Amino acid sequence: MGGIKETMNHYVYMILCSNNNYYTGYTTDIERRYKEHERGTDKCRYTRSFPPVKLAAYWRFDNKSAALKTEIKIKKLSRDNKIKLIMDKNLIVMLKDEK
Repeated sequence: MGGIKETMNHYVYMILCSNNNYYTGYTTDIERRYKEHERGTDKCRYTRSFPPVKLAAYWRFDNKSAALKTEIKIKKLSRDNKIKLIMDKNLIVMLKDEK
């Protein structure tokens, strides 16, 4: 469109599920994706078995690569560290900056 590159938001999100575990994922549309989890669509295998209780946290990224790298780092965190991250969303900066 006229040489203007459309910017897209990228999100990493955490959902508290009915089994009291946290599901972490990536999306470009947080509202649409959460509704998919609620409906238990085919794309949502984990949350079909353990429905979402609430959206616990989400973070916006300027590019897909940074979002996906951060998603992987969050998935590797212990439950206690995930809770700390949810309680203080600014801690995400430390994960973004890790090599």
